[in-house]
This record gives sequence, C-alpha cells and structure tokens, in this order.
Amino acid sequence: QVQLVESGGGLVQAGGSLRLSCAASGRTFSILTMGWFRQAPGKEREFVAAISWNGGNTYYAASVKGRFTISRDNAKNTVYLQMNSLKPEDTAVYYCAASQSPHYDSRHESLYDYWGQGTQVTVSS
Repeated sequence: QVQLVESGGGLVQAGGSLRLSCAASGRTFSILTMGWFRQAPGKEREFVAAISWNGGNTYYAASVKGRFTISRDNAKNTVYLQMNSLKPEDTAVYYCAASQSPHYDSRHESLYDYWGQGTQVTVSS
C-alpha cells in the first residue's frame, strides 16, 4: 500500500500563488506516475497535471497550462504543484494521486491506484 498526504492548501487572492505538496509513504518503489486532480463544489473531479517517474515528462490540463507546474523529488517521495496566477475558478479540493502505470499522458482517474485525502484551495476575487 501507498499512503499520500497533501499539504499547502489555503485561501489566496486572485493572481496569487500557492504550492501544494504531496508526501508518499509505504511501497513507494511501486509508484511511477504521480498526478494532481481537483474537484470544485457541484462538479466532477477533473485532471490537473501529471508527471512521469523520473520527472522528465509532464502533462497538463489546458485550463492550467502555463500557470501550474508539477514537479517531483523522488529522494523525498514528494510531488509538488506550484500554482501561479490563480483564478477564482481554480477553487477546489485538490487531490494527489499515484499510479503504477507509466502512462503519465492520460487524464483518466482509473489509471491511478492511490489517492490522498485532499487539500482545499480557495481563490477569492
């Protein structure tokens, strides 16, 4: 099993920045792809970003490309999501996810084997 714990969420004004972290523990050697998803009130959970096992490849949703950056530090078993130029529509619970699949360029939730509990991000206008 793999456990994922997110941190770094909070309240920020539009145009501001936040950095989310996700620390993995347990059988982390089995993890290849790491990703971030989000769920806004009344909406379905949606893909945000993903990163390959060595950090060399990334994939973003169109809505965040150019504003968000995903990265990982395998020595610390941690993945990050740097969020800049935040907009009110970015308000959501953000979830970290881990996959045993190498297919980082997919937005499908079914690809992911483990999920964190989520961290709230609220962007005020």
